[in-house]
Amino acid sequence: MTTLKLNLNQKQTNVSKHNYHYRSSSSVLPMPVDESVYLKSLQYIYVNNNLGEGEDHHPDSSRVIYRSGGGAGGGGVIDKNTIIMSPPLANAEAKPSNTVMEPPRRIAISVQGAWKQYGSGKGLKVTPVLQGLNMTVREGTIYSLLGASGCGKTTLLACIVGMRRLDGGNCFIFGARPGTVESGIPGKRVGYMPQEIALYGEFTIREAMEYFGRIYGMSRDEVENKMSFLMKFLDLPPSHRHIVTLSGGQQRRVSFAVALLHDPEILILDEPTVGVDPLLRQNIWNHLSSLVSTGRTTVIITTHYIEEAKQANRIGLMRSGRLLAEDSPPNLLKVHQCLSLEDVFLKLCMKDKSNNNNALVPMLNVVTNVNKNAASPQPPNEINLVSVYNEKNRQFRGGENNDGTTTVVTTTTPEENGGIVGLAFHQSNEQLVGGDAGSDVSSNPDTDCRAIKDVSDDCSDCLSRPWSFNFQNSLNRLTALTLKNFICMWRNIGFMLFIFLLPAIQVILFCLAIGREPRDIRVGVINNEMSTLGLCDAPMGCSTANLSCRYLKFLPKDSLHLTFYENETAAISEIEKGNMWGYISFPSNFSEAMIERGISGNLADNETLHASRIKIKMDMSNQQIAFSLQRIFLETFQSFSKRLLSDCDYDPASGDLPLQFEEPVYGHDHPSFMEFLAPGIVLSIIFFMSVASTGSAFITEKKEGMMDRSLVAGVTTGEVITAHMITHYVVMVGQTALVFVFMMIVFEVPVRGPLVWAIAITLLQGTCGMAFGFLISVICTEERNAIQMALGSFYPNLLLSGVVWPIESMPKMLRDMAYIMPETLACESMRSILSRGWGITHPAVWPGFVASIVWSIIFWILAVLTARLYRSK
Repeated sequence: MTTLKLNLNQKQTNVSKHNYHYRSSSSVLPMPVDESVYLKSLQYIYVNNNLGEGEDHHPDSSRVIYRSGGGAGGGGVIDKNTIIMSPPLANAEAKPSNTVMEPPRRIAISVQGAWKQYGSGKGLKVTPVLQGLNMTVREGTIYSLLGASGCGKTTLLACIVGMRRLDGGNCFIFGARPGTVESGIPGKRVGYMPQEIALYGEFTIREAMEYFGRIYGMSRDEVENKMSFLMKFLDLPPSHRHIVTLSGGQQRRVSFAVALLHDPEILILDEPTVGVDPLLRQNIWNHLSSLVSTGRTTVIITTHYIEEAKQANRIGLMRSGRLLAEDSPPNLLKVHQCLSLEDVFLKLCMKDKSNNNNALVPMLNVVTNVNKNAASPQPPNEINLVSVYNEKNRQFRGGENNDGTTTVVTTTTPEENGGIVGLAFHQSNEQLVGGDAGSDVSSNPDTDCRAIKDVSDDCSDCLSRPWSFNFQNSLNRLTALTLKNFICMWRNIGFMLFIFLLPAIQVILFCLAIGREPRDIRVGVINNEMSTLGLCDAPMGCSTANLSCRYLKFLPKDSLHLTFYENETAAISEIEKGNMWGYISFPSNFSEAMIERGISGNLADNETLHASRIKIKMDMSNQQIAFSLQRIFLETFQSFSKRLLSDCDYDPASGDLPLQFEEPVYGHDHPSFMEFLAPGIVLSIIFFMSVASTGSAFITEKKEGMMDRSLVAGVTTGEVITAHMITHYVVMVGQTALVFVFMMIVFEVPVRGPLVWAIAITLLQGTCGMAFGFLISVICTEERNAIQMALGSFYPNLLLSGVVWPIESMPKMLRDMAYIMPETLACESMRSILSRGWGITHPAVWPGFVASIVWSIIFWILAVLTARLYRSK
């Protein structure tokens, strides 16, 4: 095993012809280089240590940072004064330490030991996407990322722009992590063109530009001027064309134009030249070159056209979530002795496949832990430089651990690992070899952050600062999102009119179909008093003849459809066929027996009692019809008896049952089932229409990349939800107004309480449903899943909220559960307002308002938190 060792404690000694020195305020660390040592996988960096203007570049004022060709965790960061020495070829002589080279640009993007995987491992297969990847992109350069589909390019870009969170490792933008105020990402600092078109098809080209211009805080003139240039430069169709009508290539050019619109500092383009003709493709590269030539714009671009990547300043060849090589195009061709980048990539992939098939043993191993806090003397701390990329153990770091020990790592030589040399399987890993005498390089994120800090002029503290809020910027974004929602609605005006009118249509159908008295119920009649079937003549006044016919005349004709039968057998046969709901039968001497029973009173014999009874037999399979028939027959007999007594000059009250129902405290003597249902039905319609209108609000935008693109532009999840809430609130207010107009004016459903509180509780329930719909749209990734979730919640909420049946009929445990449902207390409040006339101060009313507000807040919070959780994955 051949290694290069740095002794962190010893003083400077001359051990070789050339030495690279690490010098700090307290020590100097030599790194001897033997000509026989294999150097091809290492890069040495001579770093100017904060020289002032006019100072000499002297080795004594410098420190050494090394770049290892291997080790996923070795991606350090270099400040703006770093001078990089290219890796020497085999058998080449190392440059002496007094060599002075042109200082490179500062680092714009640094990815260190990036790990990302999908799947939880709990019944789901864990799929690694990024595996210890290191990448360094300098300001004012074009970095081209090449790799096959599925190698992790898009995921890497999503992590850089803050749309995904790394499971391990670090990512820094100008010295700060994405998502912090210092990085400016997400925000106007970055221009992002995702792999999808990620534009609203309902927009025209102009509207798409104006939408993102508002988000970026651009003035109308700025948008107009930039759009004029981009229209000509990218040969875009007329600005009034809708994006959905454009071809695939035209849509991608519009997407590219949106990324360029605000002149971002960082431009991230995911395959921008797909579907573009060669001439325009070259123009795009020329434009990118002119952008980076100013030094203010940094470009990361992925492409399938390998040879066009020659125009980039630096290329990263990516496979299976890691970089096989990272260098300038000429160096890649020279080192690998190939004529094309495609040959280089093929060669590296073949070597990588061979390496994996050989099932190499881990090339990076922890040798020992040296406790620096121990009282007894400890051996010198050593860090062995890795010469080949470690496939198994990607945590290439040495330094002090949290427990006070120092991790020491060793490596094998290239010869021991298949002879893979050069840039094969290496990444740009720039890392401080050491610091002051008492500090080592550590994998601690804070240490990495302090190392990164020197890179950025824009970030004095790369740790997360408190959230910063700019009202004007937020208002601009909110305006853009709200206008976007209204434009999308207007472009689907037919569907939106249907959605707008649907609650009113549902209320109309409810009032016409539910809660009314049954009509045209078929009932059979067997009248043995009459000799002729169907002939029934009843004299009025104080007459005791044909009382059966007199009773039949009091039956409501609109409710019952009477059919005469000769005997009970025929009537039962019709009931069994489903043609009738029951029959009524009168004995042959019904009239005489009725008079005898009235005269005899308690002295009437059983035969008289039996002959004076009306026999009723019904199909009780339908409770509502059966109860209606029972009520009709009973109320008709009372009316018949009282009229007969009145005609014969008797007190009609003597015909009443010995029960007296006084005038109702609330309601009226004959309440309808519709009056009971109406309050809950109105709330349920508005609630679930709001769920339906917002339940898929995010799904399409997420699937087509439009949501992520807006979020990268600086829009927050709260702003997206607020904009949707404003849009749908306008629709919901109109829906509520139509519902009350039809319910009160057309169908005359009584509203005995303050109308304003009835409308208020309805709007609150709509807000609650809106929040629940947003939660569904955040959780679900497919429309069918959202529909199933919405429908799955519809019936439990409807049945347990006392909408269709009193909750007093439920078992106690279920009743307790019902009271915590979002709609239960609101339904009781609405019913109390409409039917009882109570106001919000009544103890039975205000809990419904409170419950609606509390559930709305709960659903809003869950929606925002879930969106942020999914965004960080």
